[in-house]
Amino acid sequence: MDKPKVTPKDFFLWAGAMIALYASVVAFIALIFSYLDFVYPDQLAYYTPDPYASGVSYEMASLIVLFPIFMLISLAIIRDVRRDTTRAEVWIRRWAIYLTLFVAGAAMAADLITLVMYFFNGDVTLRFVFKVLVVFLVLGGVFLHYLADLRGYWTHERSKALAVRWATSVLVVVSIVAGFFIIGTPWQAREYRFDEERINSLQQIQSQIVYYWQGKQQLPSTLADLTDTISGFVAPVDPQTGQSFTYERTGELSFKLCATFGAPTRQTSGSRASPMATTPYAMEKGAPPDSWYHDAGEQCFTRAIDPALYPPLRYRS
Repeated sequence: MDKPKVTPKDFFLWAGAMIALYASVVAFIALIFSYLDFVYPDQLAYYTPDPYASGVSYEMASLIVLFPIFMLISLAIIRDVRRDTTRAEVWIRRWAIYLTLFVAGAAMAADLITLVMYFFNGDVTLRFVFKVLVVFLVLGGVFLHYLADLRGYWTHERSKALAVRWATSVLVVVSIVAGFFIIGTPWQAREYRFDEERINSLQQIQSQIVYYWQGKQQLPSTLADLTDTISGFVAPVDPQTGQSFTYERTGELSFKLCATFGAPTRQTSGSRASPMATTPYAMEKGAPPDSWYHDAGEQCFTRAIDPALYPPLRYRS
């Protein structure tokens, strides 16, 4: 019996299915990794980046677009095979399945090698173990699914095949929706970015106030006094409202900066990271090393200049 020929439709259906599958798997694993990085941050990292700005948005978008494409192409292939069983014997199908089995098996082996290597090095953390487990379970599921497909299991067990498709779809949807509870919605992330810009602006103003005092041995009366036409410095304003930040001189060496924040300082579980890396040019005595933590709403930061740490500048005549 002659082997069935591969039509252009067969080729592009299987090529599209495999591309969508591999991209979906990579996006899913990367998305779960991003969640784990957020929930179990690196204790040596001082700055916790915005998850949506560090790949989560791309991973979510990839899953939202590519996974349905994979499911639709797979359904088209299944319908073709049911109408003409010889389509199950085309070489492109076997090559695609064997390639997937090879890639999944090799990746699982590399995953286990990495786990053992890190174990011997004593670098195994809970986050790392979870990542290894995610890779092993996802790729193991892909491997077992296509191994069963190669043996014709899903052709005879249509109800189970349908259940697997529904379970996989639900898992992908849950992984996307769960992100809104783990790292917040994109709208909340936008508020965090505005707050980070506010902190950055306050740090710039604080630095300029200290420099102003070092040069003139007095604090500015208003933020307008900080304007420097030579350096080009102009006190920044609120990035969202365009309003000036509140500045108040509370003593000869002390002052207060105020801003209105959209959300409390974001912290991840077990993290010591702040929303922005700060430079303590002028610290209130007794303040913690990083004193830019804030709640939602108006928040004021009191600072006191220590002349021993920031002595007046001496200019040559």
